[in-house]
Amino acid sequence: MSDASIPMLSRQSGLLETAQIIANNIANASTPGYKSEGVIFSEYVKAAGEGNPSLSMGHLTARSIDFTPGVLRKTGGTFDLALSGEGFFKVLTPEGERLTRAGVFLLNPEGTVVDPNGFPLTDNGGGEIALPLDATNIAIASDGTLSVNGEIFGQVGAFTPNGEMRRAGFNLWISDEGTTAIEEPTIVQGSIEQSNVNPVLEFARLIEAQRQFEAGQNAVQQENERLEKLINAIRQQG
Repeated sequence: MSDASIPMLSRQSGLLETAQIIANNIANASTPGYKSEGVIFSEYVKAAGEGNPSLSMGHLTARSIDFTPGVLRKTGGTFDLALSGEGFFKVLTPEGERLTRAGVFLLNPEGTVVDPNGFPLTDNGGGEIALPLDATNIAIASDGTLSVNGEIFGQVGAFTPNGEMRRAGFNLWISDEGTTAIEEPTIVQGSIEQSNVNPVLEFARLIEAQRQFEAGQNAVQQENERLEKLINAIRQQG
């Protein structure tokens, strides 16, 4: 492999991953509470001597997450919840606590409030929320207070991460440094937060990434052809 091919292939690898990330954003454009993902490229530039153009090598350095809240959509569902402003709901999984902005919950046969994966939603103390099986007239106030026929049964928790977060699958997040309960959250019952993905923008980004990838492929092909001609010329001289 020639020295020229290395930066080309590094850039191509980054563009391929970029296209995959954008495609995943598009696929989750209708996923409640989903946060779009982007990429950060770095470029290293080195002088090539007087009279020569500088050399550069670009590659994908990191991913970035856009935590901008999505638009709230009214559903009227008793256990459809949305957070207006900061914070995350917390659910309990077999692997530990996880955070989510996807406030689509339901009551399981045991009377526990769970997400679509069956993971229990927690109260502000981090415990499960259990209701009577015959519960009716369920109301959840903006501060998370949950009542049945006017009788308080608990408080839906809202939390902020203490540090950086990372994706954990199932539209969930991990906060390795723990969480802190929000004392005065703003929870909206009967609504869910939509994905913050802008499909039009993502399709435009995808087309641009594909064009850049195709241009890179052409450059790699031209370099291969140049090397092939050089090798053939050397063989003929030998």
